Amino acid sequence: MLVSFGMITAFTSTLRETMPRQIRYRNLPQLFLRGREELLRHFRPIITHFGLTEQQWRILRAISENDQLEPREICEICQILSPSLTGVLTRMEDMGLVTRTRMEEDQRRLIIRLTPRAEQLVAEMVPLIVEQYRIIEAAYGPELIQALYEIMDRVIAAERAPIRQVELPVR
Repeated sequence: MLVSFGMITAFTSTLRETMPRQIRYRNLPQLFLRGREELLRHFRPIITHFGLTEQQWRILRAISENDQLEPREICEICQILSPSLTGVLTRMEDMGLVTRTRMEEDQRRLIIRLTPRAEQLVAEMVPLIVEQYRIIEAAYGPELIQALYEIMDRVIAAERAPIRQVELPVR
């Protein structure tokens, strides 16, 4: 049986109408993702112009702002899972963008640093990134941008405080 787009749309519309709306809260995590995408789409052309992925740019920016980082710190700052970071760092090392060095006092720990090539790349990108921020700020208004920074800082800080987790039913 062939299923047409119209049939799927009619089915989902009917389903939406018959399903009770049990969650009265808007999907906040989804809104954060949509907001992130809305902002990131303005930076993506700059990032790809320089042959980088978004993850690679986040890592370059984080290291350039901290001089050097351990992988666990990169994971935390850039919100990248550890298994993914290993592959990204390997590719970045192959591209000549980062070096991984074992710490003398603890050979189990690594330090990630930018290469001179990466430092030059960041230096070329920063003026464009800053200008894009200015354009975004002009479009949304400095008050809204400042409010977004303040709200995000509050949300992130609040996450560090204990928030009770709902009890899950036994399955």
